Amino acid sequence: MTDGVEHRPEAGSHAEVDDGSGWTAVLLPVGRDWYAIDVAVVREVVAQPLLRPVPTAPPAVLGVFNLRGEIVPLFDTAVLLGREPVNASPFAAVLQARRGSFALATTDVPRSARLGDPAAAELPGSLISFAVGDQLATLLEPELALALIIGGETR
Repeated sequence: MTDGVEHRPEAGSHAEVDDGSGWTAVLLPVGRDWYAIDVAVVREVVAQPLLRPVPTAPPAVLGVFNLRGEIVPLFDTAVLLGREPVNASPFAAVLQARRGSFALATTDVPRSARLGDPAAAELPGSLISFAVGDQLATLLEPELALALIIGGETR
């Protein structure tokens, strides 16, 4: 366990990316897309969280789970960003925000990466994008994402 993120070895694609420049982020795979979160706000990654449903919750709420006595809501990252819901979310990235902890669903093992120079991004709750290898990772701001959730602006 490093950077507050549980790393699991997978065939080739989950090695840490580090070109020696920039700052460290946790990359959240959601379907074919990658989203980056500042490593400072990621508390941990939970594999296969045992979800309990939340009656009458909006579509972005996948449920809640118990994390060592703390009830943590899990949100569908794709839905929060105006994308189609993902069918499977075997991992949850637990984030710390001013209003408390919450988790974002990921479709594969999150990993850490060093991010270099940014480009502009145009997704709700996002700021900028970064090239990571041959893919693009969009930076998410947890406080903005949480504001979207609380403000009811999710689909």
